[in-house]
Amino acid sequence: MKKITLFMLSSLGMQSIAAQSFIQAYQNRANMVTQTNITTNLQEFSNLGIKTTGSTNNANALNWLKNKYLSYGYTASQIVEDPFTFGSTSSKNLVITKTGTVYPNKYVIICGHFDSLNGPGVNDNGSGTSIILEAARILRNVPTEYSIKFIHFSGEEQGLRGSRHYANNIAYQGTTRVLDIKLVFNLDQVGGVMGNNNNTVFCDEDQGGLSSNNAASAAVTQQLRNCTALYSPLQTAVDPAESTDYIPFEQKGEVITGFFEKIRSPYPHSTSDTFANTDPVYIFKIGKASVGALQHFAVASTSTSANREALSENSLETVHIYPNPAKDFLNIELPDPAIKKFSFEITNLFGNTLLRTADITKIDISGLPNGAYIGVLKANNQTVARKILIDR
Repeated sequence: MKKITLFMLSSLGMQSIAAQSFIQAYQNRANMVTQTNITTNLQEFSNLGIKTTGSTNNANALNWLKNKYLSYGYTASQIVEDPFTFGSTSSKNLVITKTGTVYPNKYVIICGHFDSLNGPGVNDNGSGTSIILEAARILRNVPTEYSIKFIHFSGEEQGLRGSRHYANNIAYQGTTRVLDIKLVFNLDQVGGVMGNNNNTVFCDEDQGGLSSNNAASAAVTQQLRNCTALYSPLQTAVDPAESTDYIPFEQKGEVITGFFEKIRSPYPHSTSDTFANTDPVYIFKIGKASVGALQHFAVASTSTSANREALSENSLETVHIYPNPAKDFLNIELPDPAIKKFSFEITNLFGNTLLRTADITKIDISGLPNGAYIGVLKANNQTVARKILIDR
């Protein structure tokens, strides 16, 4: 998690996007980010517990990540564990490489940490982790001119240990640059708090450290803002780069940018950094912006033909479950009036079913106490999941 910054450049609202054109294929793929996948990833990440670097839970989280990539179709040869030690603590980063078609030896790095302190770390940084997973899932078979490395760092909370190891020993060996890095795009603490007006995201810009890479960072950060405006409903503001996993790369002279939540959550580094205290809709929107931006940075194919079927399969994702927070009743508004047969259940955060209905669009929830739940809707061989708050 970044330190609190004392100086901030803000510029809310729509920024100039003249330098970048809208690309329909990029939008199509950004639209393939699903609220269900984001919600499911956050809940699974939460259930892995406190992921202190070097702990069993930390190792379990790394294996969970590996299995996610394997389920998306990445091969074992694309997935590399990167071990490191500090003091008596041992841990591993996880690095997944997707090879570019034109510049296979030049890399766009998208990264974030998966370790946590004191709590499950669902905002800091299950939020960034869930978005990186969605981006990797969506772009696996999409040709990109530049290679992409999806990197999940450990040891961030102990002083950027994993990213510092990777920058100093893998990307560089001494002063010798081993990896040709186009830019480093970091996602850290983008979870928000449900109930806040989460309509703006910070885009991190290098304004300190080595002065030689500041101008290039300013340029890619503006591109990140442009992509956010093009491919998501979010507004942006500029935030100076702070202490998170892009810093070891910045110190080597690399170009950096990243996302960070605008309204700062009070929960990271505490037992309250839980699924209940995040805003999955905000994370979903940042996910769309991230997929749009990553395609721009890596120069993805502009062909739209491969995406149509996948988009139609996600039509149930537009279901509207309201009000949220709710009191005594929930309403379900299906995207297709022709859907007559469906099931809906409410589970607690451990997956235990508390309420189950069928073919009913107004659900009586008066028997459930205040708290955070998961609503699961199934219809036409599709499943969607939503976080639901009950607050009377």
